[in-house]
Amino acid sequence: MPAYFISGIQQVGIGTEDLKRSWKWYIDMFQTDVRILEDDSVAELMLPYTGRQPQKRHACIAVNLQGGGGLEIWQYSERKPQLPDFRIQIADLGVFAAKIKSRNVKAFHQEVAAKYDVVSELQSTPDGKACFYMLDPFGNYFQIVEDSYVFVDEKRLAGGVVGAMIGVSDIEKALPVYRDILGYDTIVYDKTEVFHDWAMLKGSEQTYRRVLLKHSRKRKGAFANMFGPSTLELVVALERQPRKIYENRYWGDPGFIQICYDVTHMQDLKTYCSEKGFPFTVDSCADQSSFDMGEATGHFTYIEDPDGTLIEFVETHKIPLIKSLGLHINLMKRKREKVLPKFLFRLMAMNKVKID
Repeated sequence: MPAYFISGIQQVGIGTEDLKRSWKWYIDMFQTDVRILEDDSVAELMLPYTGRQPQKRHACIAVNLQGGGGLEIWQYSERKPQLPDFRIQIADLGVFAAKIKSRNVKAFHQEVAAKYDVVSELQSTPDGKACFYMLDPFGNYFQIVEDSYVFVDEKRLAGGVVGAMIGVSDIEKALPVYRDILGYDTIVYDKTEVFHDWAMLKGSEQTYRRVLLKHSRKRKGAFANMFGPSTLELVVALERQPRKIYENRYWGDPGFIQICYDVTHMQDLKTYCSEKGFPFTVDSCADQSSFDMGEATGHFTYIEDPDGTLIEFVETHKIPLIKSLGLHINLMKRKREKVLPKFLFRLMAMNKVKID
């Protein structure tokens, strides 16, 4: 059994044309208002995905303390972001929707529908759970799913990211990444039909194969309780040839740019990914040192699934606790499997951001 372990989805990356406007919208809708880090510098190591040139960018990672992963909101600072030249449909190759959790989907639907109009009717997932969909002002789809797990109860209806919908060309070829490397080893459902809960998404009138995966093992590590359990939904288009969402575009251009996982023992993960045929395409610390990410340090890497969808891994070494006081958590000086106590996350609430 591999020696590395995954603590959960750390974040889903979203490229944008306007970081401040996007972040304000995600705070208003999903309460992703706790800033974990913010950095305005040059992305020097993503050359395979940025035209072989370092690119200056402004990025932040923000979370909702009620649990789930965060959002990494990412904007080019000097290059004009390039929008797709086609309208993204269900099962186009890559992440075409992110999953956001809610403790009460019906009540949350009423809350968001009262202030935003690009929202579906209440729906049910193929396994009978309440859900609905939203299209943000920037062209990104979100599925809101019922999830009763709450980490820090702030009396909110929304939580963080609990998964994604990913277009793939062949589910069996994708499973070595999503099942074997990421640990989503249990099939919740595997159905082929026209799915009526997708009515507001482009391409919903077509037939798809839809496979929802979950992990059977409880995640462990410093942030495992914060991130909580998650699912991934692999989707295959059966009536058309899907297009690659980032076809002829750069990483960081508008859309869902990656899914990122918090991991421990990166070198063991590197060995296992290579053995599975999915070697690291980016490695920030080939010499096993730490990479400075502005207010945090760590080690990040990337692999691609068989269709080129990017999956990021981050081994966090140090993160800010209370930015105004200069307090940090050094994760390298504690037992790696042990979860951080909840009171430390409550202190992170001091990093909440309000954007006018």
